Amino acid sequence: MSRIVDLTVPIEPHFRWPMERSLKADFAKGQQFQITWLGLVVHGFTHIDSPRHILPDGKTSSDVPLETTIGEASVVDLSAVEPKQEITAEFLSARAGHVREGDIVLLKTCWDERRALHTPEFWTDAPYLSRGACEWLLERRIKALAPDFPQDYPIRLLLGGDTAPLTDFVSHDVLLRNGVILIEYVCNFGALTHPRTTVYALPIKLPDADGCPARVIAVEPD
Repeated sequence: MSRIVDLTVPIEPHFRWPMERSLKADFAKGQQFQITWLGLVVHGFTHIDSPRHILPDGKTSSDVPLETTIGEASVVDLSAVEPKQEITAEFLSARAGHVREGDIVLLKTCWDERRALHTPEFWTDAPYLSRGACEWLLERRIKALAPDFPQDYPIRLLLGGDTAPLTDFVSHDVLLRNGVILIEYVCNFGALTHPRTTVYALPIKLPDADGCPARVIAVEPD
């Protein structure tokens, strides 16, 4: 027997990610079908970054094979992290000895249980990765990274309209630049009870894009 754990945040009104949802056909108007129309940015909610997000000649979403975002995963328990703490290579490596080459790595802080996604504090109080931590992951030759928190320090600055050099977005600059796919704004890692699991991160089939909304699940032994 196995257990499915949904790691996907809902697509619903959010102060940071504009989205539009309406009914193009409606039973209340006497129409035969109900038809929902949806518009949203591909880098909001649970989504996958492809290298084209930061590289003009990088792989697009349709270039990334599904095998890259499906497969064995290591769950790295970082729940001891404090708000606004930098996650160093030393902090990470002490808890990630079970990471294997070719893994999808899930960084489990249970941040969604500590700050709500719909509040600014989800970003401003979040822990974040150091460049050294990203380099440590790159050296392990992982294929994808899924943090359950906003993993780069400058992400919080975007709320106020401030920008930073790409090199300060360390997971993008170190990992995505080198082909490690980022699976962002996932949740419910507190429901994961095993150090290793199987992850299915399925981006919608949006050709030649820099990112795609995705449904992400883990399948664990019951």
